[in-house]
Amino acid sequence: MKKNREPLISIITVNYNTTEVTKGLIESIILSSYTNYEVIVVDNGSQDNSALSLQHSFPFIKLITSERNLGFAGGNNLGIDYAVGEYVFFVNNDTVFTKNLLTLLCENLLSNNSLGAVSPMILFYDNPTVIQYVGSTKMNKLTIRNKHVGNGQKNQEQFDGEKQTFYAHGAAMMLPMKVIEEVGLMCTDFFLYYEELDWCERIRSAGYAINVVPRAKIYHKESMSTGKNSPLKMYYMTRSRFLFARRNLKGASYLLSALFLVLVSWPKNVISLMFNRTHLLAYSSALLWNLSNGRFTYKPFNK
Repeated sequence: MKKNREPLISIITVNYNTTEVTKGLIESIILSSYTNYEVIVVDNGSQDNSALSLQHSFPFIKLITSERNLGFAGGNNLGIDYAVGEYVFFVNNDTVFTKNLLTLLCENLLSNNSLGAVSPMILFYDNPTVIQYVGSTKMNKLTIRNKHVGNGQKNQEQFDGEKQTFYAHGAAMMLPMKVIEEVGLMCTDFFLYYEELDWCERIRSAGYAINVVPRAKIYHKESMSTGKNSPLKMYYMTRSRFLFARRNLKGASYLLSALFLVLVSWPKNVISLMFNRTHLLAYSSALLWNLSNGRFTYKPFNK
């Protein structure tokens, strides 16, 4: 891609009490072969003076501060308000760019106007030869779970060429600004987890495809803000799983899923977490949150 044909890319990342992690991300962005970008950092109510430190270290960034933690969706939505790029790259602050990442993703979007989002291959930062994500399977309407293609496999370039997938990955996904303007912002009711899956449902329902581009690679440190197996992660992962079903299923599909989540999944987790009181409380609280909040509207599930 010739530099004079590089569309402006707005890179948006959300920081929450992880200043040094965010600095690592920005340092990797600077080394990118793609030159026409802006970096927007949303400080999501941090209490560790992140804003001052980041602005001092990287005066070129657009630093947006929120007095309170708006969650993943809310933080990214706030960043969109300040983005002026033709494309927007949402990226977790606990990721590290490879040199050609932006170029390869942008080329894929430029080559196909029917694309609503693209994601790169995601590799584990601590074990960079192992794949975390190279696409996603279809959502199971009963269990409200899906899988990452390639997860845990050693990368031997077995995934060759871009291909369509059901869901982009929230840790690294690029969208045309025109698609965001058409389908709207992420749903902030999720706060953490499943919000990009819900967003992808809306993107595909609007007639767009979603691609994964294996040649484009990024490294992910994973769950730096919430902890890899923390009660906080358990709470929001469970809460958002139930919420996704409520927003995207209808009729018999919704009834069957609700019965499974309440009569099968909940008892199973109660037993498995019997001796882990904090995680059990987090799981049960997430279910009760959904049972006590009935204000959400139906969104079509893409069959």
